[in-house]
Amino acid sequence: MRVDLDPEVVDGRVIYSALNSVVVPRPIAWVSSVSADGVLNLAPHSFFTVACVRPPMVQFTSVGRKDSLNNVEATGEFVVNFAAEPLFEQINATATDFPPGISEFEAVGLTTEPSTTVAVPRVAESPVAIECTLHTTLELGDCTVVIGRVRHIAIAEDVMDGDHPDIQRLRPLARLGKNEWSTIGEILDITRIRYDDWPGHYDQK
Repeated sequence: MRVDLDPEVVDGRVIYSALNSVVVPRPIAWVSSVSADGVLNLAPHSFFTVACVRPPMVQFTSVGRKDSLNNVEATGEFVVNFAAEPLFEQINATATDFPPGISEFEAVGLTTEPSTTVAVPRVAESPVAIECTLHTTLELGDCTVVIGRVRHIAIAEDVMDGDHPDIQRLRPLARLGKNEWSTIGEILDITRIRYDDWPGHYDQK
């Protein structure tokens, strides 16, 4: 037996809640931006992923019209700061619906750090910053997908393992359903199987 949810029949809030609960875990874009009036903004967006490799692009979705979206459209720039477990309380606090004239950096007590390629500052406490310029926006119903061209990636040396960021040192946060968040948990490591090697290490039991 299954519970069937038809978007044409069921209340939209039920569909939204269901999607948030099953499309998990979701990485978090902790987006810093600046308004046309120069007010700093910082907000988490959990609809976030890589959009393109060459050229490198990332995307986040603004559910409704929020300050992040307004600011990115006004200035053409933003920074995705890495949402790390030690910053859990601060990340959650920046989701508060502060008025546009209040900076989350100041309200929450976070430190700004100059970016290398854009005017928008990074979160100094975050181990990774992805500096972006706006490539395009795409309106889909009540949401707007923001696609940014990656101009620079700054990674703290202490989370690196040689030339590669180490997942245990990064300690990413992710969003689940309801008010739930997740940490990295158990890590599974397995290589892909080439067709020429099939079934390779695949366990068919």
